[in-house]
Amino acid sequence: MRITEAKVAVCSPDRNFVTLKLTTDDGVTGLGDGTLNGRELAVASYLTDHVIPLLIDRDPMRIEDTWQYLYHSAYWRRGPVTMAALGAVDLALWDIRGKALGVPVYQLLGGQSRDGVMVYGHASGADLDSLLASVSGYLDEGYRAVRIQIPTPGEDRAYGIGLSGAYDPAVRTGLPVVGTWSTERYLHFIPTVFARVRSEFGYDMHLLHDAHHRLRPIEAARLGKSIEQYQPFWLEDAVPAELQARFELIRQHTTTPLAVGEVFNSIFDCHELITRQLIDYIRMTPSHSGGLTPLVKIAHLAEPYLIRTGCHGATDMSPVNLAASLHFGLSVHNFGVQEWMRHAPVTGEVFRTSYRFADGYLHPGEQPGLGVEFDEQAAAGYPYQPAYLPTARLADGTVHSW
Repeated sequence: MRITEAKVAVCSPDRNFVTLKLTTDDGVTGLGDGTLNGRELAVASYLTDHVIPLLIDRDPMRIEDTWQYLYHSAYWRRGPVTMAALGAVDLALWDIRGKALGVPVYQLLGGQSRDGVMVYGHASGADLDSLLASVSGYLDEGYRAVRIQIPTPGEDRAYGIGLSGAYDPAVRTGLPVVGTWSTERYLHFIPTVFARVRSEFGYDMHLLHDAHHRLRPIEAARLGKSIEQYQPFWLEDAVPAELQARFELIRQHTTTPLAVGEVFNSIFDCHELITRQLIDYIRMTPSHSGGLTPLVKIAHLAEPYLIRTGCHGATDMSPVNLAASLHFGLSVHNFGVQEWMRHAPVTGEVFRTSYRFADGYLHPGEQPGLGVEFDEQAAAGYPYQPAYLPTARLADGTVHSW
C-alpha cells in the first residue's frame, strides 16, 4: 500500500476548516484536520508546499516512522503551524490504518477503557438568569458536566459568551474586535456566580470555568481559593502557560484542580507541568499537538502522575479532530472529560460523522477508521472566509491576553 494522492481543502461551513485527504493506491482514503483558527491558510500552505511532496509513495501504515520523518526533517521544529500540519497527516494515517484493517481507531489504541466519553457543554448567558437557564438546558439534555461563562459587569465583549446562537468569537470582516477587561471586577464576580449556580442546581453535576489566560499567578491563586468551596471540576487556563513554573505558585494556594494545554503543541510544553505535578488535566488536542501519535505518548507520561486528559474540543476545529479526540478518550486509561461544542447544522453537510451522544457521554461509533466522511462537493460551496479572533485591552488601553 502506498500514498498516491494528497490534497488540502479549506472551507467555511459556519467556521473555517483545513482538511487533508490522503488516498492510497488501493483506494483507501484518510482524513486529517489541520485547522488553526485565524491562521488556516498558513497551515494549508505548509501542507501543500512542504509536506505533501514528502508523502507521495510512502507506506501509510508506517505511522510512527512518518511522524518522526516529518518532525525531524524540517529542522525547524514545533510551533502551531508545523504541528497542526503534522497533526493533519497523522490523523489521516490513523484513519487509513483503521479502514485498511476494518476497525475503528480506538481498537488500534488498545480498545475501550470505558463505555463512553463524558463530555461537558458550554453554558453561558448575558446575565445570571440567562446563564442559569443555559445550565438547566444542558442538564435537561443529560449532560453531567457544564462549563459556566458569563460577562463580568461592565465588560462589552466577554470571552465564551454566545449572545445570539452558537459562540463564535471570530470576526469575518475588518480587523479584530476589541473588548475590555477588568481583572479586579472579574475576581470579585465569578465566586458569586459559582455560589448561585450551586445554590440553584446543587452538587450532582460537574462545574468547569475558563479564565482564558487572563490572570497573573497570584490572581489565579486567589480565584482558585475563592471557588474551592463550590467544588469546581477544574479552573482552565488560569494564566498564560509559556512559563510553566507559574503554576507552582497557584498550586501552593489552592486545591482547585487546574487544567491547561489547548495552545500547547508538543510534549515539551507540558513536560514540567506533568512531572512536577503542577496541573490536574492536560488539555492538548490531537490536531494541534501533532496527531494521535504524540498525544498518546503525552497521556502515558501523565498517567503515573495521576494527571488526566481533557482535550480541547471547540468548534474552531472540524469534526475530524473531535472524532480523533473521542477515539483517544475512549481508549486511554487516564481520561478525564471531553469538551464538546456542537458544530452548526451546516457543518454536517460537509462532514458526516458516526459519533453519538447519550446520557452525558459521546461514543465515536464502530465505523472503521475515525468514522468521518468529507463531502468535497459540498465543501466547495462554502469557500474560505478570512476571520480574526478578538483582542482585549485594559481600561487604560493596554493590550491584554484574550
